[in-house]
Amino acid sequence: MSYKIKSRIWIEHENGVLLGEGRVQLLKAIDDTGSLSKAAKSLNISYKKAWDLIDSVNKSAKQPVTINSIGGKGGGGAELTEYGKSLINVFDDINKNCWDFLDLQLEKIKSL
Repeated sequence: MSYKIKSRIWIEHENGVLLGEGRVQLLKAIDDTGSLSKAAKSLNISYKKAWDLIDSVNKSAKQPVTINSIGGKGGGGAELTEYGKSLINVFDDINKNCWDFLDLQLEKIKSL
């Protein structure tokens, strides 16, 4: 018989969620595309939802995670700040360590 542990992690503060897998995916998509609109499209979410998520992260974080430029003739864009990139790296590290820990814990069930 094969067993799996299912889990999702997110980081909260007193006013709500700072980061979770979905927000991190959006930040990575912004980093890849240079655009909030393109990032939203690549994740099949509305621009408004993407904007709300990034706005929430920016308001919750110690520092801004994105720098946004307004559209126009040359088009707008979005890029991650160094702090935003650091948050992604730390979240990914926490997530990986969590999965490694859970895999070890699953061995306890398998050994019964």
